[in-house]
Amino acid sequence: MLVRLGCWSALEAGQTFLLGYGLARALDAGFLAGDARTGLLWLAAAGLGVAVGAYGTGRVYRAVADLVEPVRDRLVETVVARGVREADDSAVSGLTQQVEIARDALAGLVMVSRSFVFTAAGALVGLFSLAPPLLLVVGPPLLAGVALFAATLRPLARRQEAFLVADEALAREWGAIGQGLRDITATGAEERAARDLGTRVDGELAAARALARWTVPRTAALAVGGQLPVVLLLVAAPWLLARGVTPGALVGALAYVTQSLLPALQNLIHGLGAGGSRLTVVLRRLRARTPADTEPTATPTPASIPTTATSEALSRHDADADVDAAPRTPVPAARTPRKTPPALSLSDVSFAYGPASTPVLDGLDLTVPDGGHLVVVGASGIGKSTLTALVAGLLRPGRGAIRVCGHPVPGADAAALRVLIPQEAYVHSGTLAENLGRLRPDPVPERELCAAAETVGLGPLLADLGGPRARVDPAALSAGQRQLIALTRAYLSPAPLALLDEATCHLDPEAEARAERAFAARPGGTLVVVAHRISSACRADRVLVMDGPRTAYGTHEELLRSSEPYQELVGGWTVPAERR
Repeated sequence: MLVRLGCWSALEAGQTFLLGYGLARALDAGFLAGDARTGLLWLAAAGLGVAVGAYGTGRVYRAVADLVEPVRDRLVETVVARGVREADDSAVSGLTQQVEIARDALAGLVMVSRSFVFTAAGALVGLFSLAPPLLLVVGPPLLAGVALFAATLRPLARRQEAFLVADEALAREWGAIGQGLRDITATGAEERAARDLGTRVDGELAAARALARWTVPRTAALAVGGQLPVVLLLVAAPWLLARGVTPGALVGALAYVTQSLLPALQNLIHGLGAGGSRLTVVLRRLRARTPADTEPTATPTPASIPTTATSEALSRHDADADVDAAPRTPVPAARTPRKTPPALSLSDVSFAYGPASTPVLDGLDLTVPDGGHLVVVGASGIGKSTLTALVAGLLRPGRGAIRVCGHPVPGADAAALRVLIPQEAYVHSGTLAENLGRLRPDPVPERELCAAAETVGLGPLLADLGGPRARVDPAALSAGQRQLIALTRAYLSPAPLALLDEATCHLDPEAEARAERAFAARPGGTLVVVAHRISSACRADRVLVMDGPRTAYGTHEELLRSSEPYQELVGGWTVPAERR
């Protein structure tokens, strides 16, 4: 294969030799001697050399493909074998990207290296054939330029690898932040996330600058090896002509340098400098990965995020809500015990998603006593989820104060006293016991865990999965099953205030009623439910109807008599007694 590649390359290099030699002979033996016919014949020979060289180039591409494709196949076998044997998460990236980079880089490397070697050989032979003194002018700067470029290859490869490592680290960091924006907001880690991402950006910027600085010696190598010979030929022209070099030979030498050596050296520097370093780096990373290299660049899906901090944040987080109306009517405060602070209080709270946006909440006053049970209802997009996000501290009100058990929101004390269960229930990899006990500082006794699961309605699923120690496959669970696990996790939480933001929407009415009754009866617990069924309102002590200026507050029976929006929500719907 290599011999075949060399033969076709030699045929391709024939045009290089004929280009300068034919031009020199056309001038010296033809046009300058007054013989136009001879000059035209030599020019025709040079043109024929171009056609023959083009034929050789076509065959070179086939030979290169025969050389490169087996290498690609071996790399694919290596990546697949490692992926199967070691469960390497980066195997997909290696197959889809890095192997293809290696193949393309190797093909480009073979093409430019082979082209430079045979082009330089054809040009140097042509210079010697025209006049040996020409080699004294062209040869030294050409060798110096190649040597200078060769000296840059190793540090260039190191800088290229440092840049790739920095780029992968930035991609991992950005992927984790993109998937975990809800977690970051829930845990108040915005500054830390920005700082970590900024460190990665600065690292990649420094690596990119270090890599870019090495373009200076590469440019110098091109100037010394390809452009300086042109200047030297022109400066040394009188000296060369005085030593028997003919004008045609001098013109042929300029053609060799400008039309053959300079383009070949330029392709070598750009191709080998970029492709060669990339090939070196990719091959090293494909064949011998360090533990840092094998970290997956993809981030886990929300159903399988493994970290405890993330799971706690997700279990307390809220889904965003689109809003187009604002409750403007203050809600009367419910009667609360005198000595115990209310579980939740909102005083003149207003919130809008932008300076020019219509307020979602406008002067809202609300008090939920310790042990109370409040249900929030209203049209979709009216701001129910925004209200829970404000109570949870995930959003900051534009005006007013929010307190949880007397502690201001946002704040660490208030955050420890509430647990938010969003509509999107998060189940994590690990055992069922690990999932259910994530919000407890210490392991939950198995008896307490099973009792809580039975109370909330998780008991049948707990038995089907094989008990608390059974491992959970989040992808194999239905949306309702994931919600039951999230609800039981929140039930076991030490936080007294539970915020259910449509956290039972995937459960049937009976399962929903059981879960809500469990939270309402939780010792020392207070329950706020964003409901999607009116049956939830029938079970509550108080109902908050969010409808902009027609916001209302009271019991189910009171609102049926006094609130037109609530009457519209209820319609002709009735609640079977067994579901209340």
